[in-house]
Amino acid sequence: MMAPAQPTTHMPPSPGSAAASPLFVVFNPAAGSSAEEELAPAVEAACAAAGRRCELLPVAHPRGLADAAREAVRRAHAAGGTVVAAGGDGTINGVAQQVLGSGCRFGVLPRGTFNYFARTHGIPPDLSGALRVLLAEEAMPVQVGLLNERVFLVNASLGLYPRLLEDREAWKSQLGRSRLVAFGAGIKTLLSGHRSLRLTIELQGQSRQVRTPTLFVGNNALQMEQVGLPQARAIDAGHLAGVMLKPVGRASLLALLARGAFGQLGEADQVIHFAFRRLTVTAGAFGSRHIKVATDGEVLRMPLPLRFEVAPQPLMLVRPPGLAQERREARGAGTEGEVAA
Repeated sequence: MMAPAQPTTHMPPSPGSAAASPLFVVFNPAAGSSAEEELAPAVEAACAAAGRRCELLPVAHPRGLADAAREAVRRAHAAGGTVVAAGGDGTINGVAQQVLGSGCRFGVLPRGTFNYFARTHGIPPDLSGALRVLLAEEAMPVQVGLLNERVFLVNASLGLYPRLLEDREAWKSQLGRSRLVAFGAGIKTLLSGHRSLRLTIELQGQSRQVRTPTLFVGNNALQMEQVGLPQARAIDAGHLAGVMLKPVGRASLLALLARGAFGQLGEADQVIHFAFRRLTVTAGAFGSRHIKVATDGEVLRMPLPLRFEVAPQPLMLVRPPGLAQERREARGAGTEGEVAA
């Protein structure tokens, strides 16, 4: 497990302007696509044209991500620079884990399938557009979620959802990465059966016992808007969004999947949703053992109890000002949702 970066004991770098700071870019050059092979030359060319210094920190293996991110933070802190994560939500999460509390600015070049973190903050999915933002915009505070001190920028969950993610990765290894593959894997997971969790939830000083197939905690307003849940504005106001399903059968789960795809999940009677800043979860059947969870698409095991909370400090993300265009459209038109991590 990657430990979060601790607040630095040194003086933080001069705030200065994000649009003038050197860039320290963490990326995976062996992701396997021609687009990834083009990333390093594109970043170097864009920085040279803008008169900006950049250093590239390639990651040869996923296990090396934390080390590369820590090195990027060290260099950026010394130079008053910006740490940049180039990758999908999982890679961005891993770099953010080290940046949080360091005093460094944070930038992203989205390279994944869904790119929810970048999209909710108005960062374009194409490399040239994301580079324009990175090289021209200033850093602004964005909210971070914590699960037992582990960062999550998009969502964290337990129960059925981590299993869905594992099945999706198995499908992607055989069929490639696409939204259609992710949707098909989700249907397969729901049809294969599930069991409900018996949880004790402590919220605002009160405990209650619940039975649910999954507990999902969202920190991404765009994702909430696209599936039709009203907690997007609560996330904007500094809260996390809790979502639980009542115990239901396979047919009802498929119906809920369809509702989410059409942005109508909040209208379903089987869905419980609420906003919070801190939530503690225990499971009597598990005692003090570990339980499987997912954070920003990565599945791992964590010890109980689980503590979901808003981080006391934000990430300083280089992003365009104001509400992202995609969020304005989702908020105003009730557009179709996407079932994704």
